[in-house]
Amino acid sequence: MAKMKVLFIGGTGVISSAVTQLAVERGIDLYLLNRGKSQRPVPRDAKVIKGDIRDRKSATRLLKLHNFDAVVNWVAYVPQHVESDIEFFNGRTGQYIFISSASCYQKPPTHWLITESTPLANPYWQYSRDKIACEDRLMAEYRENGFPVTIVRPSFTYGMTIIPAAVNSWNHPWTLIDRMRKGKKIIIHGDGSSLWTMTHNTDFAKGFVGLLGNIQALGHAFHITSDEALSWNQIYESIAAAAGVKMNPVYIPSGLIARFNPESEGTLLGDKSWCAVFDNSKIKRFVPDFVATVPFAQGIKLSIEWFEADKTRCTVDDEYNKFMDRAIAACEKAIPK
Repeated sequence: MAKMKVLFIGGTGVISSAVTQLAVERGIDLYLLNRGKSQRPVPRDAKVIKGDIRDRKSATRLLKLHNFDAVVNWVAYVPQHVESDIEFFNGRTGQYIFISSASCYQKPPTHWLITESTPLANPYWQYSRDKIACEDRLMAEYRENGFPVTIVRPSFTYGMTIIPAAVNSWNHPWTLIDRMRKGKKIIIHGDGSSLWTMTHNTDFAKGFVGLLGNIQALGHAFHITSDEALSWNQIYESIAAAAGVKMNPVYIPSGLIARFNPESEGTLLGDKSWCAVFDNSKIKRFVPDFVATVPFAQGIKLSIEWFEADKTRCTVDDEYNKFMDRAIAACEKAIPK
C-alpha cells in the first residue's frame, strides 16, 4: 500500500512540530517546505525542502514535480495567502488544510459552549478577522469550484517550549517563572474565574493527523482541543505548583492591561478574557481514536523541565517585566488595600 504523501508549509512551529513528529511516526511520506530558520529539530524521515511559499516563482520550481494527497499551510494569515494557494494547489492535492484559529469564534460569546457552528465574529482582533476572511474565501471556492478544503481551528495549544499564560512574554516565556520564583507579583486578567482550555500539542496532533487524507472532512471545519476546562486561577496555580512556589497574583481588568500594553488587546479582549470551553464531539466523530490525555498540570511540568534542562533557554524579558511592574503599581495605587 502506497504511503500518503503530504506537504506541510512550515511544520516546525509550536503546534506543527508535534504534528510533524506524529505524522512521520504514522508512516506518512512527509515533506516540509520552509525557510529552515527554526531551532526545533525536524524528524529524520521528513523531507525538507528549503524555500519560501511567498516566493511563488521559487516555490513553483521546488514543487513542480510533486502532487500531494494533502497540503497543510501552517503560515497562511491573510486572504492573499490563501488566494495564492488556491491558484497554486488547485488540481495538485486531494486536500488543502487551512490553519485558522478558535479566536475567530464570536466575541463576546452568546453561549458558554463552543461548537463548530458557533458564529465567527471578533471585533477586537485583526488577526482573527483576517483568519475569518481566509475561511470565507476558501469555503466559497469549495462550494463554487470544489476546492478540497478542510479548516482546523486550534485554541491555546502549547508544548515544551512554551510557558502558557494569558499575561506573559511570548518571546521569553521563562519570564513568568522567574517572577514567581523571585516572589514577585504576577498579573491575572479579570478575577481569574473565567474558564479556559489549554491543549498540549501532542494531543492536538492526534486529532489533526487523523484528518489528513480524510475525504469525509472536505468542506468541514474542526476545532481540536482538550476536554479539560480550568479557570485562569487554576491555570496559574498549576504553573506555580510546577515551579515549586506559590503565586502572588494581582487582578487587573483586561481592558486596563491593554491600556498599559496595547499589543495585548487582541490576545486578551479578542480571546483570553472570555470563557473558552469546547465541544469536541465533531472531531471525535471524524477521528474516533482521538482523545486528549495530557492534563495541564502534567504538561506544564514537562515545559518547566525542558527549560531547566538547558539554562540558556531561561531568558527573561526585561521590558515585559517593566510593563508588569508598572501596571501592578498603578493599580495598587488606584485601589489601596
